[in-house]
Amino acid sequence: MSEARLEDWIGKSQTTEDALDLGHAARIAATLGEIAPEKGQPLSPLWHWCFFLESVPMTGLGTDGHPARGGFLPPAEGRNRMWAGGRVSFEGDLLAGIPATRTSTVSKITEKQGKTGSLLFVTVTHEVSQSGKRVVLEEQDIVYRTPSPPKLQGTEPAPEAQWSKPIEPTPTWLFRYSALTFNGHRIHYDFPYVTEVEGYPGLVVHGPLIATSMVQSFREANPGVRVTHLAYRGLRPLICPTPFEAQGSISEEGVAQIWAAQDGTLAHQAELRFEK
Repeated sequence: MSEARLEDWIGKSQTTEDALDLGHAARIAATLGEIAPEKGQPLSPLWHWCFFLESVPMTGLGTDGHPARGGFLPPAEGRNRMWAGGRVSFEGDLLAGIPATRTSTVSKITEKQGKTGSLLFVTVTHEVSQSGKRVVLEEQDIVYRTPSPPKLQGTEPAPEAQWSKPIEPTPTWLFRYSALTFNGHRIHYDFPYVTEVEGYPGLVVHGPLIATSMVQSFREANPGVRVTHLAYRGLRPLICPTPFEAQGSISEEGVAQIWAAQDGTLAHQAELRFEK
Protein backbone atom coordinates (compact mmCIF):
# COMPACT_ATOMS: atom_id res chain seq x y z
CA MET A 1 0.00 0.00 0.00
CA SER A 2 1.49 3.33 -1.02
CA GLU A 3 2.06 6.15 1.45
CA ALA A 4 -0.06 8.49 -0.66
CA ARG A 5 -2.99 6.13 -0.50
CA LEU A 6 -2.72 5.83 3.27
CA GLU A 7 -2.71 9.60 3.60
CA ASP A 8 -6.01 9.77 1.70
CA TRP A 9 -7.76 8.41 4.81
CA ILE A 10 -6.32 10.90 7.28
CA GLY A 11 -8.98 13.45 8.15
CA LYS A 12 -11.92 11.25 7.16
CA SER A 13 -14.75 11.85 9.61
CA GLN A 14 -18.18 10.51 10.47
CA THR A 15 -20.82 11.50 13.02
CA THR A 16 -23.17 9.14 14.84
CA GLU A 17 -26.14 10.06 17.03
CA ASP A 18 -27.45 7.88 19.86
CA ALA A 19 -30.34 8.19 22.31
CA LEU A 20 -28.35 6.28 24.98
CA ASP A 21 -31.35 4.01 25.40
CA LEU A 22 -32.14 2.94 28.97
CA GLY A 23 -33.00 -0.59 27.86
CA HIS A 24 -29.57 -1.00 26.28
CA ALA A 25 -27.93 0.45 29.39
CA ALA A 26 -29.78 -2.15 31.45
CA ARG A 27 -28.42 -4.92 29.22
CA ILE A 28 -24.87 -3.57 29.69
CA ALA A 29 -25.38 -3.52 33.46
CA ALA A 30 -26.73 -7.07 33.46
CA THR A 31 -23.70 -8.30 31.50
CA LEU A 32 -21.14 -6.50 33.66
CA GLY A 33 -22.84 -7.11 37.01
CA GLU A 34 -23.65 -3.47 37.74
CA ILE A 35 -26.83 -1.56 38.63
CA ALA A 36 -28.71 -0.17 35.64
CA PRO A 37 -28.80 3.65 35.58
CA GLU A 38 -32.03 5.60 35.51
CA LYS A 39 -32.64 8.44 33.05
CA GLY A 40 -30.25 11.30 33.68
CA GLN A 41 -27.83 9.25 35.78
CA PRO A 42 -24.19 8.89 34.67
CA LEU A 43 -23.11 5.88 32.65
CA SER A 44 -20.13 4.00 34.09
CA PRO A 45 -16.74 4.78 32.50
CA LEU A 46 -16.21 3.10 29.10
CA TRP A 47 -19.87 2.20 28.63
CA HIS A 48 -19.86 4.61 25.70
CA TRP A 49 -18.16 1.81 23.76
CA CYS A 50 -21.54 0.03 23.76
CA PHE A 51 -23.29 2.97 22.08
CA PHE A 52 -22.81 4.90 18.80
CA LEU A 53 -22.81 1.60 16.91
CA GLU A 54 -22.34 1.36 13.15
CA SER A 55 -25.22 -0.55 11.53
CA VAL A 56 -23.41 -2.19 8.62
CA PRO A 57 -25.55 -4.60 6.52
CA MET A 58 -24.44 -8.22 6.19
CA THR A 59 -23.32 -7.54 2.64
CA GLY A 60 -20.90 -4.91 3.95
CA LEU A 61 -18.96 -7.27 6.22
CA GLY A 62 -15.57 -8.81 5.54
CA THR A 63 -14.73 -12.47 6.07
CA ASP A 64 -13.62 -11.74 9.65
CA GLY A 65 -17.01 -10.28 10.55
CA HIS A 66 -15.78 -6.68 10.73
CA PRO A 67 -17.09 -4.04 8.31
CA ALA A 68 -15.20 -4.37 5.01
CA ARG A 69 -12.11 -2.13 4.89
CA GLY A 70 -11.79 0.85 2.62
CA GLY A 71 -14.79 2.84 3.86
CA PHE A 72 -14.24 5.00 6.93
CA LEU A 73 -11.09 3.07 7.86
CA PRO A 74 -8.28 2.47 5.34
CA PRO A 75 -8.14 -0.79 3.38
CA ALA A 76 -6.01 -3.47 5.02
CA GLU A 77 -7.07 -6.66 3.30
CA GLY A 78 -5.28 -9.82 4.31
CA ARG A 79 -4.47 -8.48 7.79
CA ASN A 80 -5.98 -9.27 11.17
CA ARG A 81 -7.51 -6.39 13.11
CA MET A 82 -7.03 -5.82 16.87
CA TRP A 83 -7.40 -2.97 19.34
CA ALA A 84 -3.91 -1.94 20.44
CA GLY A 85 -4.89 0.58 23.11
CA GLY A 86 -5.98 4.15 23.52
CA ARG A 87 -6.47 7.20 25.68
CA VAL A 88 -9.79 8.42 27.07
CA SER A 89 -10.49 11.70 28.86
CA PHE A 90 -13.78 11.85 30.78
CA GLU A 91 -14.42 15.59 30.71
CA GLY A 92 -17.95 15.25 32.08
CA ASP A 93 -20.62 12.68 32.81
CA LEU A 94 -22.36 10.93 29.93
CA LEU A 95 -25.98 10.66 31.08
CA ALA A 96 -28.26 7.72 30.36
CA GLY A 97 -31.36 8.33 28.27
CA ILE A 98 -30.19 11.74 27.00
CA PRO A 99 -29.33 12.01 23.25
CA ALA A 100 -25.65 12.39 22.44
CA THR A 101 -23.41 12.65 19.37
CA ARG A 102 -20.06 11.08 18.56
CA THR A 103 -17.79 12.51 15.86
CA SER A 104 -14.98 10.17 14.77
CA THR A 105 -11.96 11.25 12.72
CA VAL A 106 -9.03 9.25 11.36
CA SER A 107 -6.17 11.27 12.84
CA LYS A 108 -3.04 9.19 12.23
CA ILE A 109 -1.87 6.24 10.13
CA THR A 110 1.54 4.61 10.57
CA GLU A 111 3.00 1.46 9.04
CA LYS A 112 5.77 -0.29 10.98
CA GLN A 113 7.73 -3.51 10.72
CA GLY A 114 7.31 -5.72 13.75
CA LYS A 115 8.88 -9.00 14.82
CA THR A 116 6.03 -10.95 13.21
CA GLY A 117 5.60 -8.83 10.07
CA SER A 118 4.09 -5.57 8.88
CA LEU A 119 1.88 -3.63 11.30
CA LEU A 120 -0.52 -0.88 10.25
CA PHE A 121 -1.52 1.42 13.12
CA VAL A 122 -4.60 3.60 12.69
CA THR A 123 -5.54 6.18 15.34
CA VAL A 124 -9.14 7.38 15.44
CA THR A 125 -10.15 10.40 17.53
CA HIS A 126 -13.67 10.32 19.01
CA GLU A 127 -15.47 13.31 20.51
CA VAL A 128 -18.69 12.57 22.39
CA SER A 129 -20.97 15.54 23.05
CA GLN A 130 -24.21 15.80 25.00
CA SER A 131 -26.46 18.83 25.51
CA GLY A 132 -24.00 20.97 23.56
CA LYS A 133 -20.98 20.03 25.68
CA ARG A 134 -18.11 17.64 24.98
CA VAL A 135 -17.99 14.99 27.70
CA VAL A 136 -15.60 12.36 26.28
CA LEU A 137 -12.45 12.83 24.21
CA GLU A 138 -10.83 9.61 23.04
CA GLU A 139 -7.94 8.42 20.88
CA GLN A 140 -8.32 4.78 19.84
CA ASP A 141 -5.41 2.84 18.37
CA ILE A 142 -6.26 0.01 15.98
CA VAL A 143 -3.60 -2.31 14.60
CA TYR A 144 -3.80 -4.42 11.45
CA ARG A 145 -1.16 -7.15 11.44
CA THR A 146 -0.13 -9.64 8.81
CA PRO A 147 -1.31 -13.14 9.75
CA SER A 148 1.18 -14.75 12.14
CA PRO A 149 1.06 -16.95 15.24
CA PRO A 150 -0.31 -14.82 18.10
CA LYS A 151 1.83 -14.05 21.14
CA LEU A 152 0.08 -15.84 24.00
CA GLN A 153 2.67 -16.04 26.78
CA GLY A 154 3.41 -13.09 29.03
CA THR A 155 6.98 -11.99 29.70
CA GLU A 156 6.51 -8.99 32.02
CA PRO A 157 5.68 -9.88 35.63
CA ALA A 158 2.62 -8.28 37.20
CA PRO A 159 3.35 -5.75 39.99
CA GLU A 160 2.21 -6.25 43.55
CA ALA A 161 -1.51 -5.43 43.66
CA GLN A 162 -3.47 -3.52 46.27
CA TRP A 163 -6.69 -5.04 44.97
CA SER A 164 -7.59 -7.93 42.70
CA LYS A 165 -10.78 -9.13 41.07
CA PRO A 166 -10.82 -12.68 39.65
CA ILE A 167 -12.56 -13.03 36.30
CA GLU A 168 -13.58 -16.24 34.56
CA PRO A 169 -14.45 -15.39 30.94
CA THR A 170 -17.14 -17.60 29.45
CA PRO A 171 -18.34 -17.93 25.84
CA THR A 172 -21.72 -16.50 26.93
CA TRP A 173 -20.06 -13.43 28.47
CA LEU A 174 -18.07 -12.81 25.29
CA PHE A 175 -21.12 -13.35 23.11
CA ARG A 176 -23.21 -10.90 25.11
CA TYR A 177 -20.51 -8.22 24.92
CA SER A 178 -20.28 -8.75 21.16
CA ALA A 179 -24.04 -8.22 21.02
CA LEU A 180 -23.87 -5.11 23.21
CA THR A 181 -21.27 -3.56 20.91
CA PHE A 182 -22.74 -4.95 17.65
CA ASN A 183 -19.30 -6.43 17.08
CA GLY A 184 -19.28 -9.14 14.44
CA HIS A 185 -15.57 -9.98 14.77
CA ARG A 186 -15.60 -13.76 14.64
CA ILE A 187 -12.62 -14.29 16.97
CA HIS A 188 -14.96 -13.66 19.92
CA TYR A 189 -17.67 -16.25 19.19
CA ASP A 190 -16.76 -18.48 16.22
CA PHE A 191 -14.51 -21.27 17.55
CA PRO A 192 -13.70 -22.92 14.20
CA TYR A 193 -12.82 -19.54 12.65
CA VAL A 194 -10.65 -18.25 15.51
CA THR A 195 -8.70 -21.52 15.80
CA GLU A 196 -8.43 -22.58 12.16
CA VAL A 197 -8.13 -19.18 10.41
CA GLU A 198 -6.54 -16.76 12.90
CA GLY A 199 -4.56 -19.35 14.84
CA TYR A 200 -5.71 -18.75 18.42
CA PRO A 201 -6.26 -21.69 20.77
CA GLY A 202 -9.74 -20.49 21.70
CA LEU A 203 -12.16 -17.55 21.74
CA VAL A 204 -10.43 -14.20 22.32
CA VAL A 205 -11.62 -11.91 25.11
CA HIS A 206 -12.43 -8.44 23.73
CA GLY A 207 -9.77 -5.82 24.47
CA PRO A 208 -12.47 -3.25 25.40
CA LEU A 209 -14.09 -5.77 27.76
CA ILE A 210 -10.74 -6.35 29.49
CA ALA A 211 -10.21 -2.58 29.86
CA THR A 212 -13.76 -2.16 31.17
CA SER A 213 -13.17 -4.94 33.72
CA MET A 214 -9.92 -3.28 34.87
CA VAL A 215 -11.70 0.04 35.44
CA GLN A 216 -14.63 -1.70 37.12
CA SER A 217 -12.22 -3.44 39.51
CA PHE A 218 -10.63 -0.07 40.36
CA ARG A 219 -14.02 1.53 41.05
CA GLU A 220 -15.13 -1.34 43.28
CA ALA A 221 -11.91 -1.06 45.29
CA ASN A 222 -12.07 2.76 45.43
CA PRO A 223 -15.73 3.76 45.80
CA GLY A 224 -16.76 7.39 45.57
CA VAL A 225 -14.00 8.58 43.22
CA ARG A 226 -14.48 9.84 39.66
CA VAL A 227 -12.34 8.53 36.80
CA THR A 228 -10.99 11.43 34.71
CA HIS A 229 -8.53 9.80 32.30
CA LEU A 230 -7.42 6.37 31.14
CA ALA A 231 -4.42 5.42 28.98
CA TYR A 232 -4.41 1.70 28.22
CA ARG A 233 -2.69 -0.82 25.97
CA GLY A 234 -2.90 -4.50 25.23
CA LEU A 235 0.23 -6.63 25.54
CA ARG A 236 -1.17 -10.03 24.59
CA PRO A 237 -4.58 -11.61 24.10
CA LEU A 238 -6.52 -13.43 26.78
CA ILE A 239 -8.21 -16.64 25.75
CA CYS A 240 -11.56 -17.92 27.02
CA PRO A 241 -12.19 -19.72 29.40
CA THR A 242 -8.82 -19.34 31.19
CA PRO A 243 -9.28 -17.13 34.30
CA PHE A 244 -7.45 -13.84 34.75
CA GLU A 245 -7.29 -11.09 37.38
CA ALA A 246 -8.17 -7.39 37.09
CA GLN A 247 -5.77 -5.74 39.50
CA GLY A 248 -4.23 -2.42 40.44
CA SER A 249 -2.58 -0.12 42.95
CA ILE A 250 -2.44 3.59 43.73
CA SER A 251 0.93 4.91 42.54
CA GLU A 252 0.50 8.53 43.67
CA GLU A 253 -2.27 10.90 44.67
CA GLY A 254 -4.95 10.79 41.98
CA VAL A 255 -3.12 8.17 39.87
CA ALA A 256 -3.56 4.41 39.76
CA GLN A 257 -1.81 1.71 37.78
CA ILE A 258 -4.25 -0.99 36.71
CA TRP A 259 -3.73 -4.18 34.75
CA ALA A 260 -5.03 -7.58 33.73
CA ALA A 261 -2.76 -10.44 34.83
CA GLN A 262 -2.73 -14.13 34.08
CA ASP A 263 -0.33 -16.67 35.58
CA GLY A 264 1.55 -13.81 37.22
CA THR A 265 2.33 -11.90 34.02
CA LEU A 266 0.76 -8.85 32.39
CA ALA A 267 -1.73 -9.07 29.54
CA HIS A 268 -3.14 -5.52 29.54
CA GLN A 269 -2.08 -2.46 31.49
CA ALA A 270 -3.24 1.12 31.98
CA GLU A 271 -2.70 4.31 33.91
CA LEU A 272 -5.87 5.75 35.40
CA ARG A 273 -6.32 9.23 36.81
CA PHE A 274 -9.09 10.06 39.24
CA GLU A 275 -10.44 12.70 41.57
CA LYS A 276 -12.39 12.51 44.80
